[in-house]
Amino acid sequence: MSADTEFDMLGEVRAGFPSPADEEPTEKLDLVRLVVRHPASTFFFRVGGTSMVDAEMDEGDIIIVDRSIEPYNGCSAVCFIDGEFTVKRIEQHADHTLLVAANPKFKPLRITPDNDFTIWGVVTYVIKKM
Repeated sequence: MSADTEFDMLGEVRAGFPSPADEEPTEKLDLVRLVVRHPASTFFFRVGGTSMVDAEMDEGDIIIVDRSIEPYNGCSAVCFIDGEFTVKRIEQHADHTLLVAANPKFKPLRITPDNDFTIWGVVTYVIKKM
């Protein structure tokens, strides 16, 4: 990791009653090192669309996806289906897989043997602009 990815961390900030923050940094914070466990298998995507808004993935957010994590039931994952990438929750059943949006306006997508389908990687972090 290069030095230009490190930032000064000033300490803890309370989400309750205000308290004065220390003016001197308590440690160096490398954001990439914080959110990337497996650099060779980690990728960043920008979210497009609104199908995952109830999972706190809004249009324009950046998701961090780790391909080395084994997908599990209920995880949010980037999937490759019929030539396109999408991010959805995974529901694995004995005889099929469902891709489930986190927005009630979108119906689940049932994966069939006719689909060209791969669970590409598991979402580990969401970066939001406030």
